[in-house]
Amino acid sequence: MTADSTVVEIEAGGGTALGIELDVRDREAVEAMVAQVVREWGRVDVLVANAGGGRGRPVDTKASTLDPALLHLVTDEMNLFGTVYSCNPVAPIMKEQRSGKIITVSSVAGTTPSADGGYAHYGAAKAAIAHYTRYLAQDLGPFGIMVNCIAPGVTATGRIMATVIPGSSQSNRDRAELVALRRLGSVEDCAKVVEFLATDLSDYVTGAVIPIDGGLVRG
Repeated sequence: MTADSTVVEIEAGGGTALGIELDVRDREAVEAMVAQVVREWGRVDVLVANAGGGRGRPVDTKASTLDPALLHLVTDEMNLFGTVYSCNPVAPIMKEQRSGKIITVSSVAGTTPSADGGYAHYGAAKAAIAHYTRYLAQDLGPFGIMVNCIAPGVTATGRIMATVIPGSSQSNRDRAELVALRRLGSVEDCAKVVEFLATDLSDYVTGAVIPIDGGLVRG
């Protein structure tokens, strides 16, 4: 997936799109992107702060043995800072409009620890995003802006299936057994909740952290 391929996909469905690729750790680049969107369309109605992720394997990232460089990369730059850098420049625009929807992305790792303490840097980063979202909802609520967070469970993306699950201390266990619905999540499962939060269906929902985990029990 690239900016250009995403534009093509959206336009094929009858929409209009502007494709921009950048590093969310670069605050000035994010601000320039928002400015470009405003020049193109004159407003910002929805922000989905989805960029982020983890690095390393769960078995190598126990809470008591975290590498400082990896901790800084995942906790600060890739997740929390990237989210804040994305929210800050759209906030004044939405305040002036007195409307807007902001959706951040946490994880079940940010709400409940793993049984062995692995992937601690990622869980701490996602917990920070969830709580930042609660603060941001209180800050922007008086301006008619709704701010919510999704917390996906085990989602069958390429990276998770190739790196995270094999690198877990429970790599031999069928993860679907821990899910009430007995299947792993999909990107479509997350997209449906994001669609709800981005539309008027959620006009009286703010400050929420919504799990999308199929009834996962982390054990």
